[in-house]
Amino acid sequence: MYAMSLGDDGAELRPLTPWHAQEFLTHLDRGREFVGRFVSLPDVVTDLASSRAYLRSYAEKAASDTGRIDGIWVDGALVGGVVLRTMDLTLGVAEAGCWLEPSAAGRGLVTRAVRVLVDWAVHERGVHRVEWLAAAENTASTAVARRLGFTREGVLRESYPHRGKRYDIEVWSVLAPEWRRPSPVDRAVRA
Repeated sequence: MYAMSLGDDGAELRPLTPWHAQEFLTHLDRGREFVGRFVSLPDVVTDLASSRAYLRSYAEKAASDTGRIDGIWVDGALVGGVVLRTMDLTLGVAEAGCWLEPSAAGRGLVTRAVRVLVDWAVHERGVHRVEWLAAAENTASTAVARRLGFTREGVLRESYPHRGKRYDIEVWSVLAPEWRRPSPVDRAVRA
């Protein structure tokens, strides 16, 4: 198993596998309401069996080359993660996503982890288009897309029903040629 450093702050990115089911559940319990404000992950993973099943579904996606999930650990504790929720290598399109518990927010962890994930998708798997969908009210998520050079393409009005409310979803994307050509902002972030 690999672990990739995300910087000098003890943060690293590692595969999140079915044998992490208890750790994954404990992590979600710590941030259930915070994470669940805009994403359904805490509503899907509610006990050890559902945690194991969720991680197993991503192990199957990894095995079939149709998605992947990685955890963000800080000083040995799981605090968040990034996913390629879908990945179609025939079409060259993937959808990236993330989550983070409140104790780890505001440190740039998701931005750094998504950069690694998109680098892998574009450079290793040949993905041409990486999409990022986020509730318009989820300004932290849309800020990640903006920082990484994604382009906002539009809004799917009231397309996402979540916890009794319908949210507008912003659609962002980055194309492989754009990703390979770092922007001045990206060069400053990487420095």
